[in-house]
Amino acid sequence: MRALVLASAAAAVTIVTPAQAQRARRPSLQRQLDAAMALIEAQRQRLDEQAAQIAELRTQVREAQALPSLPPAVAPRQPALAAAQGAAPGVPGDPGAALQPPVQPLERVGQAAPDEDRPIELAVLDGGGSVITRAGQLTGEVQIDYARADRNRAVFRGIELVEAVLVGVFDINESRQDVVTASAALRYGLTNRLEFGVRVPFVHRADTSILAPISGSTPNDAAATIDSSTRGTGIGDIELSARYQLTQGREGVPYLIANLQGVIPTGSDPFAIPRDALGRATRAATGAGFWGISPSITAILPSDPVVLFGTLGYTFNLGKSVNTQIPPVIIDYVDPADAVSGSAGIGISFNQRTTINLGYAHTWAFGTKTRTRLIEPTANWPGTMTSTSRDLQVGRLLFGVTYRVTDRSSINWSVELGATEDATDLRTVLRVPTVLLTGR
Repeated sequence: MRALVLASAAAAVTIVTPAQAQRARRPSLQRQLDAAMALIEAQRQRLDEQAAQIAELRTQVREAQALPSLPPAVAPRQPALAAAQGAAPGVPGDPGAALQPPVQPLERVGQAAPDEDRPIELAVLDGGGSVITRAGQLTGEVQIDYARADRNRAVFRGIELVEAVLVGVFDINESRQDVVTASAALRYGLTNRLEFGVRVPFVHRADTSILAPISGSTPNDAAATIDSSTRGTGIGDIELSARYQLTQGREGVPYLIANLQGVIPTGSDPFAIPRDALGRATRAATGAGFWGISPSITAILPSDPVVLFGTLGYTFNLGKSVNTQIPPVIIDYVDPADAVSGSAGIGISFNQRTTINLGYAHTWAFGTKTRTRLIEPTANWPGTMTSTSRDLQVGRLLFGVTYRVTDRSSINWSVELGATEDATDLRTVLRVPTVLLTGR
């Protein structure tokens, strides 16, 4: 009986080899692989659907931006380069706005290949380097600037007997000039490439010129001191401008803008202001007194997240007859110096609202020609004489900051520090450009 049970148990035992076990697991692995492939295929379909939705949203935004009746918040603007007025926000309620970096209301400097026409202003270039205002847009600007020039020189009048032994009078010539200017400007885009502008300044100027002897060099120092301080307030020289955008700034090509600026001598003429018997001015002039024409070209190269900019120009000043008597001479004719100028710099964007600019500007003014004659001619100087002053090298270090307050307005603050002896010591400018009318 026991033998029969053992035989039955042995018959029930089945020996499973490794190959048989692998064949048994194969259907389970195949099912898992099929499930993973199905999941991957589903994810791919979802990605394709999302890409199609994004493309459709982009098309809708472009169509909306092309409508002339849309409010300014919908109209696209290029990224702010250096000191931009600020980009307009995206379409309100658009669910795809967060998925489209090109149509985000970014103020980043030098966004690669911008597709829209957007005013670009570089604070340190005084509005001379800006991408053209789009057609039909009117921009107003309020500006306040302050300039300070200070000169101190020691003048010796006498005889030098031997080295370091001087017999005579030492004078200190101290001159200061403070100019505060408030101006209003308008810029209008005639087309998407052509813009016209006008600026009207109101000037307050205070000039101080003191010629005083060094203490103890004359018997009566107070009596020998000459104070020629004057002040003047009034309208300055009106500026007219025209700008034409030559290139679109795509595919690594910089924006090129041709500028033409004209100065109309509407301010008080320095040769027509009242003078005393010694020929000294009794009131400071608020204008230059001469017509001027300044053609220039500006290049702006976006290179995210910075922008490179530069301007090269030439100024023609037109001479005129002045017939001004400053004893002992009469000034018949003055031809102000022409000048060649250039500037270059870089703009850096910290965020969507704040941008800084760093740069350098240099102007080389040639000598001014003056034709004079004596009030009482002498044998040594019987007729007229023409003289030319020395040329001037005016270098300035530039720094600017822009903060976009709203989609229509921004605040630009710039500072200029004199880098050469002939330059103004300090000039600071606060500008507030605002879009008054949106473009077509």
